[in-house]
Amino acid sequence: MAKQNFGMPNMQQMMKQAQKMQKQMEEVQEKLDEMTVSATVGGGMVEVVASGKKELKSITINPEVVDVDDIETLEDLVLAAVNEAIRQADELHQQEMGKVTGGLPTGGLF
Repeated sequence: MAKQNFGMPNMQQMMKQAQKMQKQMEEVQEKLDEMTVSATVGGGMVEVVASGKKELKSITINPEVVDVDDIETLEDLVLAAVNEAIRQADELHQQEMGKVTGGLPTGGLF
């Protein structure tokens, strides 16, 4: 008697698809390491550049914003720029991974 799978996908085929997706996700991870985002705050006084993997690449501070009597403002500007760069990097990461996963959450599968 022939074995029927009643509409269940072939397990071997599913494994091949999962391996293909994993390879594509690894390629996207490498690509994200090369991509950068830039966040500027305070009218260009502080700029932060981060990779698509959320690693800070550079922080540029305009000397005009450096005031020894008001370090708090500089700290706030740096913090705002870092947070914005991380937000942009996270968005870039989601966009690039979404191209592979079709927008489905992977839940750390790969």
